[in-house]
Amino acid sequence: MTIEGFSYEATLAASQRANWRIEDIIGSDKRLDFSRPFLPEVLAQTEKLTFLSPDERRVLNQIRGHGYLYIFGLVEEFILPFLMDHTRARLDRDDHQVRALLQFASEEAKHIHLFKRFCAEFEAGFGHACAAIGPADAVAKAVLAHHPLGVALAILQIEWMTQRHYVDSVKDDLGIDPQFASLLKHHWQEECQHAKLDTLMVMGMAETCSTAEIEKGIEDYLAIGGFIDKGLEQQVAFDRESFERATGRRLTASEAEIFGQLQHQANRWTFLGSGMTHPRFLATLGALGPQHRQRIESIAPAFC
Repeated sequence: MTIEGFSYEATLAASQRANWRIEDIIGSDKRLDFSRPFLPEVLAQTEKLTFLSPDERRVLNQIRGHGYLYIFGLVEEFILPFLMDHTRARLDRDDHQVRALLQFASEEAKHIHLFKRFCAEFEAGFGHACAAIGPADAVAKAVLAHHPLGVALAILQIEWMTQRHYVDSVKDDLGIDPQFASLLKHHWQEECQHAKLDTLMVMGMAETCSTAEIEKGIEDYLAIGGFIDKGLEQQVAFDRESFERATGRRLTASEAEIFGQLQHQANRWTFLGSGMTHPRFLATLGALGPQHRQRIESIAPAFC
C-alpha cells in the first residue's frame, strides 16, 4: 500500500537504517546536565512566570522535561498493545506490512524502556521524586475502549506532534541540555517512520469503515483528546507540588492560579495543539472527509 508517498516497504527500510540501542544514548558518561534547561521555551513556557527567579524557572523547566518524557512513555504503553492487536489481525498480509508494523511495535517497546531509564536517572540527579499521571494500565484501558479508528487518529496526532517538536523547537536550540536533546533526537529518528506507518494504518482502516464508523472514529478521537487534557491539568498540579518541594518555595494563591493557567495551556499546546494543527495530520483528516478537517481546525485554537 502507498499513501501520500508512504509505503510499508520504504518505511521498513528507513526504520532499519535509523535503529539505535538504548545503551548508546543513556547511561555511563552520558549524564543529564542539571545546570541547563531541558525543554525549549516554546514547549515549557516557564519564562512567562515572571514571579519566579531564573533559577526557579530552570528547575521548573527540568520538571516539565521529566513530565514530557514520562507522558511519552505513558502514551506508548497504549500504542504498543494497539499495534500488536492491529498486526495480529494482518499476519496474512504483505510481508513488508507485517514486518514494518512489528518493527513499529518493537521500537515503541524500546522507547518505553528508554523513558523509564531516563526517569530513574532524572530522579537520581534531580534529588526529588516528581509525581506523574497514571497508572499506565488504567490510561491504556480507558483509551483502548474507544473505536480503533479514533485510537489510531490519536496516535497519529502524537506521532506528527513529535516531528513538529523536534524539527521546530529542539533541533536548533543550543541552550538546552545536550543529553536531553540527544534523547529527543533519537526518539524523533524512529518516530519519523511511525508517523508514516500510522498514516497508512488510518487510511487502511478507513477503507473498511462506513460513513457512520468514520464519524464514530472522529468522535472517539475527540473524546481521547478530552481525556488526555484532563490528565494534563492534573499533571500541572503535580508539577507545582514538585516545584515547591524542590525549591522550598510555596506559591501564593494568586501565583498558583497563574501557574496553573499558563502551564495547563503550555501542556495543551505541547501534547494536543501542536499535533492537531500539523499539516500532515490535517491532510489525513481531510482525506477522511473535508468536514472532519474543518471540525478539528475549528476546535484546535483552544489548545494553541
